[in-house]
Amino acid sequence: MDVVVLGGGLMGTASAYFLARRGARVTLIERSRIGTGATVASFGNIRRTGRHLSQLPLAHRSLRLWGEAEKMLGRDVEFRATGHTRLIFDEDGLADMRTYAQTARPWGLELEELSPREIHTRFPGLGPDAIAASFSPRDGSGNPRLIAPAFAEAAHQLGAQLVEEAEVETIKHTASGFLVVSSKGKFAAECLLNTAGAWGARIAAQFGEQVPLDARGPQMGVTEPLPHRILPVVGIWTRDKNHGAYLRQVERGNIVFGGAAERVSVDIDPGHAAADPMRLPMQLRAVVRLLPAIAQATVIRTWSGCEGYVRDMLPVMGCSATTPGLFHAFGFSGHGFQLGPGVGDAMAELIMTDRCETPLDDFRVDRFGRAV
Repeated sequence: MDVVVLGGGLMGTASAYFLARRGARVTLIERSRIGTGATVASFGNIRRTGRHLSQLPLAHRSLRLWGEAEKMLGRDVEFRATGHTRLIFDEDGLADMRTYAQTARPWGLELEELSPREIHTRFPGLGPDAIAASFSPRDGSGNPRLIAPAFAEAAHQLGAQLVEEAEVETIKHTASGFLVVSSKGKFAAECLLNTAGAWGARIAAQFGEQVPLDARGPQMGVTEPLPHRILPVVGIWTRDKNHGAYLRQVERGNIVFGGAAERVSVDIDPGHAAADPMRLPMQLRAVVRLLPAIAQATVIRTWSGCEGYVRDMLPVMGCSATTPGLFHAFGFSGHGFQLGPGVGDAMAELIMTDRCETPLDDFRVDRFGRAV
């Protein structure tokens, strides 16, 4: 089977790899450079905590693949299962955490509740005012700069064709499949996989499928290297978006942080998102609540990226409802990094076998029309 994959982020490159591994002849087309879109702007969080319950089977599938990534791809993509903790500072947050932990348990996610003493013993310096925390020991982080190129190179080694800096001009559904005309030539295939991120809704619309998606940019930052003391990824349970910060410390010592700043609208033509330095002080006030020591650190870089946010904050994933041979995997609404390998594996299974062991029905492209 021939498959054209549109979009060279994590979803596209992972799909190309798993499709090629199943024997498909794959062409991946990327409008810029592979891995330079939303993927590289990601925080690198590999978490299952707090996800919509219907995403947990996919998240479990993906976590298993993250654990196999180095052996599978032949390089270290810096996946570290250092755990994921969410600090709690008020009774509302504690109630939310306990409710989520109870409802997520039947879905295969076990969260440990930590007392203030356990927080201070296990993670000195984190959340001195926290009244509790959740902890998921098997989660962690990965390097957003490494993962998409690693999947792309592994796919290429299996025979996939990678076409970068190619603007798609037209897409036609033909009797034999699809014809994609781009600035780098024409490509025909039986199947088309739309992993175009914030641009994915535009492609779906060409086939009569309307998805309410907005392009937005998060605000991220990183500090100078500090002594390495923080192992888990750190977040917060809160109903206040102004305090919704998160952070992690990489092995080189730098602390990466994000959250607590409203995502700004991005014009997807050309799709460049920029961080606003005027919002940094507000963001850092929230981060300091999680890690007071960061107040003494120097922020050396800030950045943003163009991400696609669907109205219900769930991705669009699965078969087209209008066009045989068309598949979608886009709109991961700022929380797709952890899911990437699982998405690629699941889409390859669906395309090649017409079934998927992971339930995807909640992510159907026609759910918005059905709701009306």
